[in-house]
Amino acid sequence: MPSSVAKLIKSMVEVREGKVVSVVENKLESDRWNAVVEKAVWGSEGEKAAAKWLIWEVGQYVGVRPASINDLYMARGKEEVGLNFTVPAMNLRGMGYDMARAVFKTARRLKVGVLICELARSEMGYTDQPPGEYATMMIAGAIREGWRGGLPIQGDHFQAKAVGPGEPKEGEIESIKQLTKEAMELGFYNIDIDMSTLVDLEKSTEVKQQKGNIKYSLEMAKFIRENEAEGVRVSLGGEIGHIGGKNSTIEDFEAYIKGFNQGLDKEIIGMSKISIATGTHHGGVVLADGSLADVPVDFKVLKDVSRACRKLGISGSVQHGASTLPDEYFKEFPKAEAIEVHLATGFQNIMMDHPKFPKELLKGMYGWLDKEKADERSKDQTDEQFHYKLRKKAWGQFKKECWQIDKEVKEEIREALEKRFEFMFKELKVVNTEEMAKKWIKGEKIHKVVGDFSSKEKIKDVKGLAD
Repeated sequence: MPSSVAKLIKSMVEVREGKVVSVVENKLESDRWNAVVEKAVWGSEGEKAAAKWLIWEVGQYVGVRPASINDLYMARGKEEVGLNFTVPAMNLRGMGYDMARAVFKTARRLKVGVLICELARSEMGYTDQPPGEYATMMIAGAIREGWRGGLPIQGDHFQAKAVGPGEPKEGEIESIKQLTKEAMELGFYNIDIDMSTLVDLEKSTEVKQQKGNIKYSLEMAKFIRENEAEGVRVSLGGEIGHIGGKNSTIEDFEAYIKGFNQGLDKEIIGMSKISIATGTHHGGVVLADGSLADVPVDFKVLKDVSRACRKLGISGSVQHGASTLPDEYFKEFPKAEAIEVHLATGFQNIMMDHPKFPKELLKGMYGWLDKEKADERSKDQTDEQFHYKLRKKAWGQFKKECWQIDKEVKEEIREALEKRFEFMFKELKVVNTEEMAKKWIKGEKIHKVVGDFSSKEKIKDVKGLAD
């Protein structure tokens, strides 16, 4: 282990013969722990690997272990657990460690054990957060704030780009397999297979429309089952409608799941949930002045699909693009029996629009977008629309500057995030779910060596995933 990392952990963690043998837990909640996390992101290659390994192994020791949510979802599908909660799946795009700290400080206080931290394939690119780094930040944030339990980390929208109706771009499926394998090796035990881009709405029947989606969903499901870690049953999600497109129907669901299940080998466990389109858009619909338009959500189709799912032992429907919806909508997701809701842009807005977020930094982000992303601007977009829609893509470029924001400012931003996480946890009814999590979300003890973190992140050009 590099001496720089060894010095940081002195008095906190004892490592003997490549194993963590003791931990002083109250010292993990300190600036010294923050310095270890910083090495995992900004150190030399050797320091990064050592710090990531250390954070993983401390998590194994204290009980913050990557986990699959599959067992809980299968229990929901059999109605062995209640139907009155919706799991928040949170995409932590920028300032990942600070966001994780806010999530887990709030979760600890409210005894929330049922939650997901996730990142989409595209987000890994434009936020410059490879799978190993993202998982490390989530584990480290939970440790820092004293939260303990099985931690579901999810690959969101592992999505295929299409070159034609039902046809993925050449090499696309192999690229997704490579990313999926790497992510699973580094703690992503929940994967959302998103082949909804291959749905062909020009076809005459739902079965024909879903043909490409079914074919490549099956290929990915089989690949995942062949490569998941021993003792881990990865939670698989499917998607029947591209978010922001045509609203999903029961007929879409039935065509997809029937075709998928028929093509699945009997010994292979299939989907635990199904994502559907309900009228929302990722990031919301931005008006000319930069404000967000009201968006109707089809809660009926959420409930209808969830009930159809449970007839097949699947947990239910998943809502995407929800974080910018009006506050009064969130209590409706548990009522609609949705199993999961994905939340991203609203948290980003809290950070970037915070009065203490450095104005010069935000100005620099917008200036970079104006120069580097001009080709993504439509002719009729105002500055407000363009900056709001594209600013998520500036996180990776300004990652170091965001990391270096003053400690006191970051604390105020975290406090604002904590208030929002509290609202979400309460509205989605996951407060006091620690005991449920202990029963159904069990992180397996999986030890690693330092070399796992220096050699496993094969996807060096993570920014290439953004396009």
